[in-house]
Amino acid sequence: KELILNTEIFNHQYISREAIVKYIPLVTDTEIQSGDEVIVHHNVFRRWHNMRGIEKNSKSYIDENTYAIKEDQIFAYKRNILKNTNTCGGGILTHVEDEWKSTPGHCFVKPIKSNNKFNIEKERPLIGIMKYTNKDLPGINNGDLVGFTPSSEYEFIIDGERLYRVLTNSISIKYE
Repeated sequence: KELILNTEIFNHQYISREAIVKYIPLVTDTEIQSGDEVIVHHNVFRRWHNMRGIEKNSKSYIDENTYAIKEDQIFAYKRNILKNTNTCGGGILTHVEDEWKSTPGHCFVKPIKSNNKFNIEKERPLIGIMKYTNKDLPGINNGDLVGFTPSSEYEFIIDGERLYRVLTNSISIKYE
């Protein structure tokens, strides 16, 4: 039997945006490695209808489990590490999840709740807590309160937490 949970292919929010890296091109200079978990642009896995109504795969599609992704379509990565903990001469492999890291040009900001009783907005606009920063933002660390420019946020759910992907050049202020 088959269960279809999503029949809407047009809404980007219903498209998977997580992947596991199989291979890295030899000509690419990146910190991302094979086996890393990545957060990617929704168009990587998106299906669409052409002008004749025929359903098509994205340009990234190679086969059912393989997609060619450009580096600028990857927003964050996480490396799952196996550590060898040595106890009494015997080694035990422990699975450790590394923290998400943003790729150059991107960061992730957690929205904060509004405390204004007279505003219908549930969140404070254009302000949030930096969740995953990168070296493009010197002086801004994870946990800092930051502001960003209008229409620069793009919503993701990462590890069950709602975050905004914001371009690093759209971070406008660090609040003290």
